[in-house]
Amino acid sequence: MSGHLIPPRLRDDCFAMPQGVDWVPVEDALARLRAALVPVEQVEEIAVADGLGRVLAEPALAHRSNPPRANSAVDGYGFAHAATGEGVQRLPLVAGRAAAGQPYDGTVPAGHAIRILTGAILPEGVDTVVLEEDCATDGATVAFDGPAKPRANTRKAGEDVSEGAVALPTGRVLRAPDLALLSALGIARVRVFRKLRIAVLSTGDEIVADPSRTALPHQIYDANRPMLLALARKWDADPVDLGHAGDDPAAIRRALDRGSAEADLILTSGGASAGDEDHVSALLRAEGKLTSWRIAMKPGRPLALALWQGVPVFGLPGNPVAAFVCALIFARPAVALMSGAGWTGPLAFTVPAGFTKAKKAGRREYLRARIGSDGRAEVFASEGSGRISGLSWAEGLVELPDDAMDIAPGTPVMFLPYSAFGL
Repeated sequence: MSGHLIPPRLRDDCFAMPQGVDWVPVEDALARLRAALVPVEQVEEIAVADGLGRVLAEPALAHRSNPPRANSAVDGYGFAHAATGEGVQRLPLVAGRAAAGQPYDGTVPAGHAIRILTGAILPEGVDTVVLEEDCATDGATVAFDGPAKPRANTRKAGEDVSEGAVALPTGRVLRAPDLALLSALGIARVRVFRKLRIAVLSTGDEIVADPSRTALPHQIYDANRPMLLALARKWDADPVDLGHAGDDPAAIRRALDRGSAEADLILTSGGASAGDEDHVSALLRAEGKLTSWRIAMKPGRPLALALWQGVPVFGLPGNPVAAFVCALIFARPAVALMSGAGWTGPLAFTVPAGFTKAKKAGRREYLRARIGSDGRAEVFASEGSGRISGLSWAEGLVELPDDAMDIAPGTPVMFLPYSAFGL
């Protein structure tokens, strides 16, 4: 099933940092990551109805105009504006009516009017419509106060989108409203990039992968793998679960081999720093062109980037809070670029702080946060990265700049809602 997949191949040194670089600012790391990655190239054609979350591989061109013909925007009475003037207008009604899906086949003579409903094509001889609430009628004649505005309450043909125009551009991630637009324009099928495949591996002898098993005091349950697999699904990728590998280089190698064969990007958690038991780093350093980036950020300082058989590997920290933040800040834009949607930074909002903090210079900080009823950013009670409950409590992150900053209630801060990361 996976034999047809050809992940993008990168240069062996694509993640290398210049000599002498120790701490990497977040912006520099993002810029280097953006320059190193390439999008998938495989394209497939699908039905528009199946397009939610897919990325357009070419512009979608309108097959017809919307609306296809000039029509009425309201229920009322239609007539030729040239035959009307100021003061009370009394126009005889022609027999019949115009309705959406039931067009009037004849011509409305000058000085006459016709009953017309919302969405109905304007009959020949009609260019203006008056709201029925502004009219009086006895069934044979309609009366209203003039002058009427020319072309009032009508829609021009193609005033939304004209036939042949670009409805949506290459790289557009299709949402429900986009499917409505494409369908309205007579577009039944679109060409899209194939779905990105993201493999997830957790490592470490201390990890218990199955939460139904009893964990011993020295063990912890695997929180990262279900979290990262869920992120992959929310990012409209196909997740590949590589499971859990203990501190066994052979098992880790087998998992990475499978990931490189079946996926375009591999996310690992645990073993990404430089300790004695950091087998992921050791294996990637020996066989996978590892570059360890010491990111000037909190939480999530260590970030290992490597290639395994040409496939990018993001070695995330083992701590779930740090793994989550690193995934949002680094993996999310990387996934967007590789999927064909282009590099996207999170949409941030400036909001007043609802907390106090004296931030030191040197690292960018991300605080678990949510917006209170007063519109201010509240932060989780503890900044400790072991407090996983803060991820669930939060609705986003407050981003504090690299420089020192004294924050008091009311100080403007940047709030990045989870929704800005596609969650």
